[in-house]
Amino acid sequence: MSETADVPLVRVRDVFKIYREGEIETVALRGTDLDLAAGSVTSLIGPSGSGKSTLLALIAGLAVPSAGQIILDGQDIGRLDEGARSRIRATRIGIVFQSGNLIPFLTARENVRAAMAFGPRRPSDSLVASLLAAVDVGDRTDHYPRQLSGGEAQRVAIAVALANEPDILLADELTGELDSATADRVLEVLLNLWTTRTLTVLLVTHNPAVAARADVRLQVVDGVVSAA
Repeated sequence: MSETADVPLVRVRDVFKIYREGEIETVALRGTDLDLAAGSVTSLIGPSGSGKSTLLALIAGLAVPSAGQIILDGQDIGRLDEGARSRIRATRIGIVFQSGNLIPFLTARENVRAAMAFGPRRPSDSLVASLLAAVDVGDRTDHYPRQLSGGEAQRVAIAVALANEPDILLADELTGELDSATADRVLEVLLNLWTTRTLTVLLVTHNPAVAARADVRLQVVDGVVSAA
């Protein structure tokens, strides 16, 4: 992580993302700017189709911008090839999606170990156990995803995302499929981890109650980010 405290960990500068299908163009992001300060929790709210998930995918290096810069700790990751972006994701970026984060034929423990296999740390049972305990599913380590409740599965997914001690955690509709009580529990686990680890968190959501838990609140409307 950068040692320059006043420089954001992530800087998005004048980013456009245009999808083309034949002669049809869809502009998902229009000259978007965004800063994520190291150690902050930022929420990004907006309706479906507003461009918020596209922005998360660009910050994660899962896609590249049509124009503009995605700068992670001084490096423009939009200019890197897929292999280089994959290595950054394996070591510096954790991602939790609304669903589908877990490999269905692996147990909770095996899912976390599998994630560690792509990072710099040697997988170990003690590390896996401590991560699963930290997300309050220490008693579900040998259960498969189909044997977990929705909230338990999302907490295991957070453990998977944190397996390689990333600098930034990106959560895309983390609680979108959960009831309010379960969503609150998952958010509490995530925010507790944020306070005990050196983490920068971006919560992409359409839920105002989730967005309100962040210390920086942004919105995206028609592909442009502004203060919420």
